[in-house]
Amino acid sequence: MVAGLIGGTSLLNSRYMKGKGRYMENKHGEVLVMNGEDWVYIPRHGRDGSIPPHRINHKANLLALENEGVSHVLGVCSVGSLREDIKSGSLVVPDDYISLWNIPTYFSRDAVHITPVMDEDIRKLLLDKAGELGLEIVYGGTYFQTTGPRLETRAEIRLLRDYAEVVGMTMASEATLACELGIRYAALCTVDNYAHGILDEKLDYGEVMENASTDREGLYELLDLVVEGLKCF
Repeated sequence: MVAGLIGGTSLLNSRYMKGKGRYMENKHGEVLVMNGEDWVYIPRHGRDGSIPPHRINHKANLLALENEGVSHVLGVCSVGSLREDIKSGSLVVPDDYISLWNIPTYFSRDAVHITPVMDEDIRKLLLDKAGELGLEIVYGGTYFQTTGPRLETRAEIRLLRDYAEVVGMTMASEATLACELGIRYAALCTVDNYAHGILDEKLDYGEVMENASTDREGLYELLDLVVEGLKCF
């Protein structure tokens, strides 16, 4: 089986960006697809990370993975922490998400009601492989998706922290569309900052991006083991 990956800034220096890249066209648009021997990787922000969150073509991305024969997808997502005890550099494997607006769908003309879920087998694989490497992860928690591209206000974060552990701008859209296509999806979130107002300090987007692009050998080792495990599903 071919493993599917979608990633962002945290994977710009990974081996997955060194695959055989090509642009694919489907009915929803053009997608950059990186192919390895046993994996297919889509950099959601493009080759150079220049596509902002609100312009990501999630429909084209997920359909491209389906067209490549991918049935299991791991999304690697940069997030902000809504909890003081979930520190920058942490890895989080969410078990649910909240997305209340701008929800994408392939069924714009049909009354098709899917039940969104995170795949438990992929989540357990992440937990097991992290344990083999001695990596600590937060297993469980809710991801709250906002629209972007701006960061959230302090007042918004005070609201969100009552309902979720991390906040981001991409994962819920991917998870929803994957469910619509019958693709099994789970996510590994890299915590790159505290959300605005969690700590009494200014949140600087430049620092967020610097943290997100920091080379993380533990993350890369974990992904390699997970990709190997996904081939056995």
